[in-house]
Amino acid sequence: MGAAPVRPDRSREVVGVCGRYSLSRDPEDLAREFEVTQVDVREKLADYNVAPTKQVAVVVDRPPRRGDDAKPATTAKDARTGKGGEGDDAGLERHLRTVRWGLIPFWAKDPKIGNRLINARLETAAEKPAFRKAFASRRCLVPADGYYEWYGEKKGHKQPFFIHRSDGGVLAMAGLYEIWRDPDKGEDDPDRFVWTCTVLTTTAEDELGRIHDRMPLLVEPAEYSTWLDPRRDDADQLRSVLVPAAPGRLDAYPVSTEVNNVRNNGPQLLDPLPAEEAGDVADPR
Repeated sequence: MGAAPVRPDRSREVVGVCGRYSLSRDPEDLAREFEVTQVDVREKLADYNVAPTKQVAVVVDRPPRRGDDAKPATTAKDARTGKGGEGDDAGLERHLRTVRWGLIPFWAKDPKIGNRLINARLETAAEKPAFRKAFASRRCLVPADGYYEWYGEKKGHKQPFFIHRSDGGVLAMAGLYEIWRDPDKGEDDPDRFVWTCTVLTTTAEDELGRIHDRMPLLVEPAEYSTWLDPRRDDADQLRSVLVPAAPGRLDAYPVSTEVNNVRNNGPQLLDPLPAEEAGDVADPR
């Protein structure tokens, strides 16, 4: 009988696109920041090394609860037929809740598909089968202090950078969410509906494009309601509220490779790399 196969340790794996970020804010702070009316957070939010498959905080607009609070939200079609109360702002409640990072499409047979769907490209999200239903009516905001990207030409040696708002404010990354029905759980199981999300990305420009060619899309406060409203389904209008950060709005600095290992956590991960260690990587131009 042969030896059991050795599984790779992915805890030290360097990821690309938007595959790691930090969120240190308390639920109360986020509730104020995003004008949340309902906080449904069970877990402690502070995490300086948020990785795919973890439970993450999102902001969503949902219709008032009617019995089972885990059922999917009102869609744009429901609103047009009078089920969602289109035009009635009181018909939506803003929630802060946790979901698993890695979107599982509602039609998926195997939930493991979510492990690969941590990002969605804005250019194709409205048409791709995995994302188009969520893009039409299940959009969210993913709060973050900032996110990590890795820079480097040499295979096996990449320098992590922390990218954050220059004014220290919260990033509101544009996301999509889904609610997947677990067929292995009974009708009376409170965990039968699995909430998951993905982060939308676009082409990175200016200085950030030198670190990585993709970046998460951000939503400005004035556009929160437009982006979150499940009754809006015009893809062009929705795309128009998503823009890359204006030049100078985001800053980036190198941090320790300690962040490469998802088991490492704590505020020290955000400490700038000392100049003597940073060398030429401090300015990847």
